[in-house]
Amino acid sequence: MAAELFPAKKLATVTPTAVQQYQQQNVRNNNTIQGCNWQGLYPTIRERNSVMFNNELMADIHFVVGPPGGTQRVPGHKYVLAVGSSVFHAMFYGELAEDKDEIRIPDVEPASFLAMLKYIYCDEIDLCADTVLATLYAAKKYIVPHLARACVNFLETSLSARNACVLLSQSCLFEEPDLTQRCWEVIDAQAELALRSEGFCDIDAQTLESILRRETLNAKEMVVLEAALSWAEAECHRQELQPSIENKRLVLGKNIYLIRIPAMALDDFANGVAQSGVLTLNETNDIFLWYTAAKKPELKFVCKPRKGLTPQRCHRFQSCAYRSNQWRYRGRCDSIQFAVDKRVFIAGFGLYGSSCGSAEYQAKIELKRQGSVTLGVAIIKYFSDGSSNTFPVFFEYPVQIEPDTFYTASVVLDGNELSYFGQEGMTEVQCGKVTFQFQCSSDSTNGTGVQGGQIPELIFYA
Repeated sequence: MAAELFPAKKLATVTPTAVQQYQQQNVRNNNTIQGCNWQGLYPTIRERNSVMFNNELMADIHFVVGPPGGTQRVPGHKYVLAVGSSVFHAMFYGELAEDKDEIRIPDVEPASFLAMLKYIYCDEIDLCADTVLATLYAAKKYIVPHLARACVNFLETSLSARNACVLLSQSCLFEEPDLTQRCWEVIDAQAELALRSEGFCDIDAQTLESILRRETLNAKEMVVLEAALSWAEAECHRQELQPSIENKRLVLGKNIYLIRIPAMALDDFANGVAQSGVLTLNETNDIFLWYTAAKKPELKFVCKPRKGLTPQRCHRFQSCAYRSNQWRYRGRCDSIQFAVDKRVFIAGFGLYGSSCGSAEYQAKIELKRQGSVTLGVAIIKYFSDGSSNTFPVFFEYPVQIEPDTFYTASVVLDGNELSYFGQEGMTEVQCGKVTFQFQCSSDSTNGTGVQGGQIPELIFYA
């Protein structure tokens, strides 16, 4: 993410590497320059400004940054800061400017404040996962929009089910609608992974409510309930309450009614929720009646199942066929490589079945990034009815696919020796707003390629 500061050229007295090392020294030590005529060592104003980053030389303002017990004193230069931020300009040169030698900033982390100053002084963006949210806060507070945009881009590219719920909460706080939308895309498609992530328990109550209200959440309701109870236990600890079932219900408040318990299977309700103690006796009785009685009682709970997401299918062949000696398997791998132009989530594959009447197959499906990093594996049985239709097989969880990177879809089939196969394959397929590109895979040992073979469909959410 770090933008390169200096042009690629050699200097007689100093190199870009030396300048960068000096910047790193300043981050750690608040160095001052030794010797005279240091200005002559650096040919551009950008390089000379970068030397002044976190430097006591000519500093006319100091900041005490960080919460009590974790502060760091940082030197600054009013002119440079005012050029980089309208907030600093108003602070030092505005009508209400105060003549202070030292300014305390308890709500910004020292590392993030230094990252912002490094951008202002050096034109360099240097972000890392541990501090990017705090850096975004600093950039928003001091109105440094290009740094804020870089922070958002960093967060979008590192977005996954593991951190989507936390980033959703932060994106709403920072009023970043594009990042919010990206978070919802991940949470909807990989809802069960997102709800089971550690970060889910760290979200605020308002974000919890928005997730529980989500109509397109692609998750079993039992998983939603388990996640809500895990959040409630964490909230009890935050409020210094015993994590009893009564206190969990207390901190959940009306959010409990957003969990669509009546939409669960009766077995899940009877063997799980009804015996968990989270419902009152009257609620349990009413829900049992709702399941079984012709005249159903009114419930506070939302009763309709969530709509979830509708999977899309990318079909890469224009026709299919069968022959008396094709398509055979015998434990060999059928494989194809693909890339997309926007983030999608691969739920599974569509596969051909037997061309000789109905038959059952066992399929080992696998998805790899750049042919080496395994992202998803599943072993599934499916029944084919002897038609040329495709038959879906799914991973346990949808797999996140990033744009402009090639992935390898593979299947090893065990079953009837002869099946249908695709032909007249396309190298590029447009599915709604997503463009898929296909190329042959070196993993394919059974004949599948771009022009023909197995794996006719990729099933995905976008």
